[in-house]
Amino acid sequence: MASSSSSEPAVEETRNWLELPPELMAMILHRLGAIDILTVAQKVCMTWRNICKEPAMWRTIDMQNLGDLWDMEYDLEIMARHAINRSCGQLVDINVEYFGTDELLQYITDRTSHLRRLQLVCCYSVSGEGLSEAAKKLPLLEELHLYYCSLSKEAIETVGRCCPLLKSFKLNDKGFIHPHIESDEEALAIAENMPELRHLQLFGNKMTNQGLQAILDGCPHLESLDLRQCFNVSLVVNVGKRLSEQIKDLWRPYDSTADYGFDSQIHDHESSDEDYPSGFSDTDFLSDNDEYYEFSGASDFSDYEGLFYD
Repeated sequence: MASSSSSEPAVEETRNWLELPPELMAMILHRLGAIDILTVAQKVCMTWRNICKEPAMWRTIDMQNLGDLWDMEYDLEIMARHAINRSCGQLVDINVEYFGTDELLQYITDRTSHLRRLQLVCCYSVSGEGLSEAAKKLPLLEELHLYYCSLSKEAIETVGRCCPLLKSFKLNDKGFIHPHIESDEEALAIAENMPELRHLQLFGNKMTNQGLQAILDGCPHLESLDLRQCFNVSLVVNVGKRLSEQIKDLWRPYDSTADYGFDSQIHDHESSDEDYPSGFSDTDFLSDNDEYYEFSGASDFSDYEGLFYD
């Protein structure tokens, strides 16, 4: 009698992503970041597009990019404004890299007073005055993280006074050995105006032991302190002992920077700073009406108000 064993190939089980619950799909899509959502994900299908238009998707806006603004097809500032509009006032967390301006900060603070976290990376067009004006409208801000952004003592003081809930502050620069410059202005402004800090990162700061002592005195709740590449700080016996007693997580000036995630090269007077482009290229951008519009570097964004709304 012939064998009855089947020789049919096994059928592979496939997953239909459209059958996932909208809440789960939103969580997956959100991991892409704002740029990929706006330029890729929302164009896949109508289901994904509808999810990408929900205000809850834009409570956190991550505009992380590689800084190659001249080669980009899109104008990131216009894209950021579109994402902010989609949040419908629910925005609580935004990360802007390389293209932030005073005008963009004003746009953010005019549309939400609930911001808890703001991160700016290499935003050379953000001034101390612009950040100060923004801080006055952000009483709930808990985290302010600044990388390679110029910030005056007065701006730090304003942030401290206007953001009493601030728990995490990062003011990071490039570490320089030469020329040897000492300055405690920033450290003293932090010590005198940010008493509720729990986490402080001052990568590459020019403060001395005097500034460090002031921070330890003025920020009694401090739990973590990052002093990497703060080469004017000397952790002598008394200072080192106090740090070990008061600070739970400590990074010393010469500790490894492998986990830092940004430029950690030590510079000297012969090194030239890297040039980060701050201009914007012309762009074609997909609107909610599935049409392309050209923006020729216009500075008056009022011309485009409501452009991305249905």
